[in-house]
Amino acid sequence: MKNFLTAIALIALFISCSKKEAHPTSDKTDSTKIIDSINAARTKMNDSIRSKNHFKDFSGQHKFTHNLIKTPGSINFTKIEGEGDHYNVSGNIKSGENSVTIKGFMAVVSDKHMNFTGEIAQSIAENDNGKPYIRKKTTTFMSKDGGKTYRLQDKVNGSGFVDYIDIHF
Repeated sequence: MKNFLTAIALIALFISCSKKEAHPTSDKTDSTKIIDSINAARTKMNDSIRSKNHFKDFSGQHKFTHNLIKTPGSINFTKIEGEGDHYNVSGNIKSGENSVTIKGFMAVVSDKHMNFTGEIAQSIAENDNGKPYIRKKTTTFMSKDGGKTYRLQDKVNGSGFVDYIDIHF
């Protein structure tokens, strides 16, 4: 009986350890093809999100004001193709010896906020006798009236006085 069980165990071991016939399975798909397919779909989705506006379109010319300059100026928003809510902006205000110029890039980040990167240069006679003051850091324009007016949040100028620089839509 012992020899019989040993024989069965050896036969089972021999059968289980024998090589299986190797034949390729055509049902398997290359994993790189799957990954490439997923990446292509994600790229298409991201491009469609990036290229459309999520907020109001600000393209065009708008009123640009400074609290110490009586005459308003203008600022032009030019939409950057393929970039949702991104604009190149340029504009100026000039009255007598007082002037403000703005040139740079504006990204609308919410219904109430626009981030500006570029240069805002001003020369106001009441501030240090018209000594030029230039803002070059990224700053925010914020609206408190539902998007009709956006005010520069970097309000303190080089003379230590507060400037109200506004864009009106």
